[in-house]
Amino acid sequence: MDASIDVTKGPLKSPQVRLVANSMRHDIIRMLEASGSGHPGGSLSAADMMATLFFGGVLNYDRKNPDDHTYDRFFLSKGHAAPVLYATFHQLGWLDDEDMGTLRQLGSKLQGHPDNHACPGLEICSGSLGQGLSVSCGAALGMRMDAARQGKQPYRVYVLCGDGEMQEGSNWEALMFAAHHGLDNLTMLLDLNNLQIDGHVTDICSLGDVPGKLGAFGWNVQVVDGHDVAAVKDALVKAGDIKGCPQAVVCCTVKGKGVSFMEDRQEWHGKAPNHEQAAIAIAELDAERARLKEEVENG
Repeated sequence: MDASIDVTKGPLKSPQVRLVANSMRHDIIRMLEASGSGHPGGSLSAADMMATLFFGGVLNYDRKNPDDHTYDRFFLSKGHAAPVLYATFHQLGWLDDEDMGTLRQLGSKLQGHPDNHACPGLEICSGSLGQGLSVSCGAALGMRMDAARQGKQPYRVYVLCGDGEMQEGSNWEALMFAAHHGLDNLTMLLDLNNLQIDGHVTDICSLGDVPGKLGAFGWNVQVVDGHDVAAVKDALVKAGDIKGCPQAVVCCTVKGKGVSFMEDRQEWHGKAPNHEQAAIAIAELDAERARLKEEVENG
């Protein structure tokens, strides 16, 4: 955990969120170095979004109880990016320092794809791409029906999807379902980093005009820089205020963000850094951390 930031004391300001995201990137590199396998690129690209959602005052949840699923729900659809979720839980204290070195080990809480039977704080197992959005639709509809019976406002559902997995047809069925039912308590964060295991998404099977297509399916769409935590937060807050349709926040990101030799490089989709590479990555993150700490201290 980042001892310099107390994540339990309410929403963090943007400089603090960036500092927590940096700590999460440290965790991601260390986890992958220890395991010798895993997915750094899509984990690093999502760190700023995850830090904003969990620590910027957007997600309503019990920070002291990872197994309390009575508030807002979060689903990680792109389950291969599990390290960014584990890094988030580490910042919350839901995972210990000792857990961070056990990624992908037999019996570990930190399986290669999230396993809700092993790790606290998870709603479901995930990793079979194209399923998380459908599950989120069902959760959002069920929560709305429960809230209507109780005469309350429904809690929200957030789901993080990858652009590569949007090539799965099941996602487009889910998009239609959500719009048909007007699931305005559902927000999809789409990590648009334009890289998948075989290369750039635009080369392998282009999604075309993503915002336009989502809008045509009946979703309200906002497009932001996914590494600008203030912009991500503003979009998520706005999404919570719009009624009558599901919400999509399309986050334009760089795969491998924060580690120069991993950024926008296909080979770092699913390859862990060795000791020497991890040392270079940590040095870069340390330099950025020093800059961010100075920014926080100067207000």
